[in-house]
Amino acid sequence: MLSHSYVPGARLARGEHLVFVRIDSYQFLSPVKSRGIPFRVAKPLLEIGLQHGRIWVSYRSTVVFIMLEPSQRIRRAVHANDSLLVQRILKSHPQLIHNPDITPGGLSDSNLHLAAKLGHLDICKILVANGHEDPVPALNEHHQTALMLAAGAGHTEVVHFLCENDPSCIQRRDIRGRDAVMEASLGGHDTVLQLLLTFAPGGATAAVQSSDRDGNTALHFASSNGNLLVLRTLLAAGADAEKRNIWSWKAVAYSATVQAEVYLKNLVGDIEKRRRAKSDGDESRKGAAVRIVEHDASPSG
Repeated sequence: MLSHSYVPGARLARGEHLVFVRIDSYQFLSPVKSRGIPFRVAKPLLEIGLQHGRIWVSYRSTVVFIMLEPSQRIRRAVHANDSLLVQRILKSHPQLIHNPDITPGGLSDSNLHLAAKLGHLDICKILVANGHEDPVPALNEHHQTALMLAAGAGHTEVVHFLCENDPSCIQRRDIRGRDAVMEASLGGHDTVLQLLLTFAPGGATAAVQSSDRDGNTALHFASSNGNLLVLRTLLAAGADAEKRNIWSWKAVAYSATVQAEVYLKNLVGDIEKRRRAKSDGDESRKGAAVRIVEHDASPSG
């Protein structure tokens, strides 16, 4: 609701009065003229109002007050990282906990999708505490979770929080068959990747073996990005460098640079050397044990 009234005796200049303006739960004092509100005077008021998604300006010398829908206000509050305003709106409109974005290109992203993509940790905590992910994680039109978007954007704190809240979300796939581990690998975010592998319910080795609908693994995506730290992390976790996608290409074939290609080949070579050395050592120990048993079993005298 918008209302205003003149403040008696508060004459500022000829033809100008101090007007008490009330917009919803916000109250402002603004000088106005009888023919309209001068832009030069009302500008500071408008800047305050715009922060709260309450006021819209039209024309140079005219101010038009428009009340935005609560769904638009809470989305603006998420964009602005205004956690207090998000709390107030949710208290008045609890049905807006998800608030899918129905604008063109919005992909029906929920409030948590948006907050996670922007890296706004406090808002993510508020939304989760108010039941945003109950009973199951919210999905957008591409079947992406908020964790996938946070992982792809490299927001470490948000990823850590979401992993602690629901580790099973790490293994969820979108319509392309990609999961959060693949998104982090594609984005080249090594710290995020390590967090995901730490919290992965089935263990790090199982997490890096998954492939999307095209047969690409996290190592394929990391190779195309060229991030050397991510390549090392994936191989250390047990990623299979020999695995091919549906076009029979290995991860090394997608190397973003020559440096990344050489680095990946060297890492794979080192891993193979260590495996062979370990295998040879195990065989030697087995042979020694057999010889000892045979020696003890030989007849005496």
